Amino acid sequence: MPSGLPIAITPHLASLIDPADAHDPIARQFVPSADELRAGESELADPIGDRSHSPVEGIVHRYPDRVLLTPVMACPVYCRFCFRREAVGAGALTPARLDAALSYIRDHGEIREVILSGGDPLALSPRRLQAIVAALGAIAHVETIRVHSRVPVADPGRVAPELVAALKGDTPVWVVLHCNHPRELSEAARAAVRALVDNGIPMLAQTVLLKGVNDDAATLEALMRALIRNRIKPY
Repeated sequence: MPSGLPIAITPHLASLIDPADAHDPIARQFVPSADELRAGESELADPIGDRSHSPVEGIVHRYPDRVLLTPVMACPVYCRFCFRREAVGAGALTPARLDAALSYIRDHGEIREVILSGGDPLALSPRRLQAIVAALGAIAHVETIRVHSRVPVADPGRVAPELVAALKGDTPVWVVLHCNHPRELSEAARAAVRALVDNGIPMLAQTVLLKGVNDDAATLEALMRALIRNRIKPY
């Protein structure tokens, strides 16, 4: 693997790390290891094949009725296990490239759902995020918008009223939280979740099974129960 993999951890997540625990599950997700520089012969720079399904920059069209739109490839925190880790770290799409990506969606009437990912779409300013949500909402065949994000647990202070308002429109928006350990659901993170859900934005959660983080039944049960308790549906 290349040595130039991006590294970032927010002050909020850093505050959740127990420095006395050499196997802290929060640190294990975000603190880099020298093992990352070891590469096996079978490793791929694009392990899930995004490039072969990318007709224009910022679009991954793998399934007929849904499309991935990546308006920004930056994240407030970089997960060491990310399968796009060699692509993330760059900035946002230029206006011209974003227009081209939106035009692709307009031209393909089979697309019913647009998934905003990256990078982390909630790393965008509320103004830019609102413009993307509005542009997608103006496309008649787009029925739902899904926003995948770490922000509510990684940088909960970003979930301010302006950002919440940017997600609201005529087309339903779902926020999918990426959360792997119950300790990520701090009080600040729970407040960020409340700000979204109380304003009518439904939330789902996705969890990656990670060795030394959540690969035991007790931790997974605690995580799933905590998500449900905070009105987030795991899937």
